Amino acid sequence: TGGHQHMQEGEVFNMRYQVLHKLGCGAFATVWLCQDMRRKKQVAVKILKSREGFAETAQDEVAFLHCVSFMKKKDLAGENIVCLLDDFRMIGENGFHILLCLVFEALGPSLRCLMGNYTAQGLPLPFVKKSLQQVLAGLHFLHKCCRIIHADIKPENILLYGCSKRLQRLLMDTLHCNQGTEVRLKGAGGDLGNQLEESDLMSIEVKIADLGSACWTYKPFSKEIQTQPYRALEVLLGLDYSTPVDIWSTACLAFEMATGECLFDPEPGKYFSRDDDHVARIIELLGRIPPQIVFSWNKSTKFFSRPGALLRLSRLSPRSLPGILADRHGWTPREAAAFAAFLLPALHYAPERRASAAQS
Repeated sequence: TGGHQHMQEGEVFNMRYQVLHKLGCGAFATVWLCQDMRRKKQVAVKILKSREGFAETAQDEVAFLHCVSFMKKKDLAGENIVCLLDDFRMIGENGFHILLCLVFEALGPSLRCLMGNYTAQGLPLPFVKKSLQQVLAGLHFLHKCCRIIHADIKPENILLYGCSKRLQRLLMDTLHCNQGTEVRLKGAGGDLGNQLEESDLMSIEVKIADLGSACWTYKPFSKEIQTQPYRALEVLLGLDYSTPVDIWSTACLAFEMATGECLFDPEPGKYFSRDDDHVARIIELLGRIPPQIVFSWNKSTKFFSRPGALLRLSRLSPRSLPGILADRHGWTPREAAAFAAFLLPALHYAPERRASAAQS
């Protein structure tokens, strides 16, 4: 009771959507690939849990999606945000629990599936650049037109789709195999999954998905947002936040796409927490955090004994972003400097001085 709704392949709900198979399952919802029998097209239906406490979150997500849909029509923008086609409610199988169901356009797998094919070296830079332009265009629309903070930018929440019917069919076939299947490209991996030509890569578009963790710029819901490796400094320190947190996450996403490794991948130790390690790794890469940022927070002693001195970690190993790219990933000095010049403004400690989506 209050958990995930049990569905069976072939089942029809709302007298319209026939279940084909499960696409994925998360903490708050399951997603099913369905056939819209009225429009004769495939759609993705997200069924949210009915448990008490989820209902308010679900209603917020619907409000964000309706705002996005309205602003898309008004501004003819927002094509890089997943499109809500329908929403309805149905009664759950365990008593009279009302389940909220959201119907989206059916896209391909997530960016994470594609990145799994390039673990060692990262994705080709032209594709990284093209995809980031689309992610940033989507964030600009969310931030400026909708006044929404996404609050969970990461590879799993960036979905792939093909402009051509052939490419979209190939991407959808990957979903038909199973949700863990990687998108395989000929010449870049093994024979598993569905193989795309290398030339197909630059034809793949991306869209931002999952507004389940989002909030309004004028009404943050929670102090704890974002998945750990992509969490902005101000969130780690418990400070107020706004749209710049999405830019920090996008910079972390960009590095991971281009290199195949996380920019910050903190781990707890015997005498320090994962957050301690995260702050330490940020300082190692970006330098000392200005005292006015550290001590603008009344709980600064959770991490710091005095300005610039971490409480539980004393031995830091400073490193530069161009140096990491050149030494660990074999980039030329010119490539490394250019990429660092893009990333560093998006990782500025002061949120008000961080590059905006439009500037990036």
